[in-house]
Amino acid sequence: MRLFLTYVLIVVCGISFAQEKQYASYFDVNYFKGNISLHNNDILHLIQGHPEGVILSWNKKTFGFKDWEQRYNYPDYGVSFAYQDLKNEVLGNNYSLYAHYNFYFFNRNLMMRVGQGLAYTTNPYHKEDNYRNIAFGTRLMSSTYVMLNYKKERIFGRFGLQGGMSLIHYSNANVKAPNTSINTMTLNLGVTYSLEDSDPEYQDTLADDDRRFTEPIKYNFAFRTGYNESDIINSGQFAMYIVSAYADKRINRKSALQFGTDVFFSNFLKEYINYKSVAFDEEDVSGEEDHKRIGVFAGHELFMNRTSLVTQLGYYVYYPFDFEGRTYVRVGMKRYFNDKWFAALTLKSHGFKAEAVELGIGLRL
Repeated sequence: MRLFLTYVLIVVCGISFAQEKQYASYFDVNYFKGNISLHNNDILHLIQGHPEGVILSWNKKTFGFKDWEQRYNYPDYGVSFAYQDLKNEVLGNNYSLYAHYNFYFFNRNLMMRVGQGLAYTTNPYHKEDNYRNIAFGTRLMSSTYVMLNYKKERIFGRFGLQGGMSLIHYSNANVKAPNTSINTMTLNLGVTYSLEDSDPEYQDTLADDDRRFTEPIKYNFAFRTGYNESDIINSGQFAMYIVSAYADKRINRKSALQFGTDVFFSNFLKEYINYKSVAFDEEDVSGEEDHKRIGVFAGHELFMNRTSLVTQLGYYVYYPFDFEGRTYVRVGMKRYFNDKWFAALTLKSHGFKAEAVELGIGLRL
């Protein structure tokens, strides 16, 4: 009995050790300094000095024990915390929390990180106390950052170095006006620290014909919602509803092409039309224009395990009222619960001008 228990203990420890060695993790700290990009002349008065800050990240490595990890060259994923001093009392300071992926190129010497999360600003717009801050209309915003680094791990024991450039974007996606947003272009220098003595070996077990993949055309139906406000400050926040139907065709294991239609019920636009009809007689707006819009779009979906990245370019075929132009863009993430049902978080914009964040649920048949 004692011999049996000893054997079981050895097996359990061996399994646990093997599971622990399937993954490794590391921390990195990056200091950055740069400039606010002038994407809108209205924010010229907000650009002062050179914003700086720090990004702290925990990263979990992958080594190909799942097929999707091999297809994407063994990416990392993790969480980041960022602090940024925008060098302007009007803008204040920003604190952000992100989920991110690291993708590798050129023998894993070049790392591209994409992070998406939420930011908190210390000094948002206030009509009396801070009326000059037209960039941030709310304390809580969405934030995206992209980092491109040359990277070398384990140069000095567990320590490594990395350096490159980053783009950091803050916006509340017109949830509340004003919202001109801020983009910061920076240079960054960082240190990495590996939490394990060594990394497991990368797996290369995909079949030679792994890229060959066929699937019939799938039909998708999605419902999205959210709320937003026009650029007129204090004009009110209103719910919006979008109904979408589209077909997609997988062209390989990573990608699918899409084509479909959206119907937009944007209630903020109804209020905006009424405002225009009263305040701007010279624009010939009667106030009776339909606020609904119908668009057709083509898109691409990039699959990573049960998560996918969606990009769509649309054109309004029913466009009774002119608002920000007839073309629109949608980008965001989808998460599949199973082979049919999915949830989505997307941003709809007209060029660089965000209209709304959309929370959706859908069915793929």
